[in-house]
Amino acid sequence: MASAAGHVAHGAIRREAIYGLVALICVILDQTTKVLARMYLAPGEAVPFIPGILDLCFVTNTGAAFSMGLGLSWLFAIVAVAVVVALAWALWITDGLPPFLCIFAGILAGGGIGNLIDRLAQGSVVDFLSTAFMDFPIFNVADICVDVGVVCGFIGLLWWDRQQEGAPDDAGDEAGE
Repeated sequence: MASAAGHVAHGAIRREAIYGLVALICVILDQTTKVLARMYLAPGEAVPFIPGILDLCFVTNTGAAFSMGLGLSWLFAIVAVAVVVALAWALWITDGLPPFLCIFAGILAGGGIGNLIDRLAQGSVVDFLSTAFMDFPIFNVADICVDVGVVCGFIGLLWWDRQQEGAPDDAGDEAGE
């Protein structure tokens, strides 16, 4: 019985380590690119990065995605902290979670933390990636992380849930009927 408890704790620590490491990598990438944007880009001036596809254009944003909720940085900061803590807690208590879901949760958390750092340090988020081929809001690496984490995490959870439904315990119950 003690070894089973130790095994669960070890698995939880490993899930937390994956989550934390991936989140840290995303935060470092996000904050590094934002420092470079502040250093080398003039506010509001578009500089072609991949001609016809992606421009670099430094702006700040006090809202959320697509500039919704302008001036509510404090609310988005609270939401970011709540999401990061909820993800860590869910990883801690969920047995058998595949590592890819820990990675997606870490990507989502890293994006949330990256923008949280901006909100706490300067009251707004640095955005600098602008699509040249269509009219789309300017965004940053943290925004990409949040979007990738949510979409891939949702798809991964659906897949994992489906795998759990077809687990051997369920198959044995159906065979006995």
